[in-house]
Amino acid sequence: MSDDYTPPRVWKWDKDNGGKFASINRPVAGPTHDKDLPVGKHPLQLYSLATPNGQKVTIMLEELLEAGLDAEYDAWLIRIGDGDQFGSGFVAVNPNSKIPALMDRSATPPRRVFESGAILLYLAEKFGAFLPRDPAARTEALNWLFWQMGSAPYLGGGFGHFYAYAPVRIEYAIDRFTMEIKRQLDVLDRHLADHRFMAGEEYSIADMAIWPWYGRLIAGGVYGDAATFIEAHIYENVHRWQAEIAMRPAVRRGIMVNNVSGDPAGQLWERHDASDFLTRTQDKIGGQADG
Repeated sequence: MSDDYTPPRVWKWDKDNGGKFASINRPVAGPTHDKDLPVGKHPLQLYSLATPNGQKVTIMLEELLEAGLDAEYDAWLIRIGDGDQFGSGFVAVNPNSKIPALMDRSATPPRRVFESGAILLYLAEKFGAFLPRDPAARTEALNWLFWQMGSAPYLGGGFGHFYAYAPVRIEYAIDRFTMEIKRQLDVLDRHLADHRFMAGEEYSIADMAIWPWYGRLIAGGVYGDAATFIEAHIYENVHRWQAEIAMRPAVRRGIMVNNVSGDPAGQLWERHDASDFLTRTQDKIGGQADG
């Protein structure tokens, strides 16, 4: 805590106190406006953005399709900076107003699924894929899935926020979260020294959950020069694992869906058919990157 700040006896929300993310966070739940969600032609309707949590699910859906399973889906772009997640339709699917959110319209009545880990587990069980059948390996996959769900707030909400996004640099906060991130990477590196994938030899939803967060971090894909700052090169086993997964065709497609930043050729704002990757990326329809 800096010397010039003393917490008030009762905290009050200031709409400007969230820094870069002031527009997407608020201390209350519920919708701010009425807006129905679009519905496409496929049973699975995804409402998302290509953050690490969003990429988990699009990778999973593309992996299911790559495996020959009938997992066709419509992916609709939710622009969290514009407050789309606070529309009444989205809140009905996810009362927590966070992406991703999924509607399975093949169920009667249609079934909502929210929280990225829950969506991965739901799809794995629905299609009987990417979750080991062996009880020991299944348990290990779920161990690591829930490990990621618990650790990601330290990476994104903690380290990423205070290192890259906070309006002021706070040494204590950066030191605290950097220590935790390096510990988590060491946990991964030690585990992957003896395992090809998180649950052993079988690629699973645990890998899909962890890769968009920690794979992107050590590859220098997030938070500016964070990979140099944390000495990401020392985690050799995590790098090996990251590189193998990055080469998978479904992963390459999955990270394009609902992506609004970077190279326009890698941005597929909405996905409704497999052919969209060839015909509907932003470079082909004349769109520009958002950032």
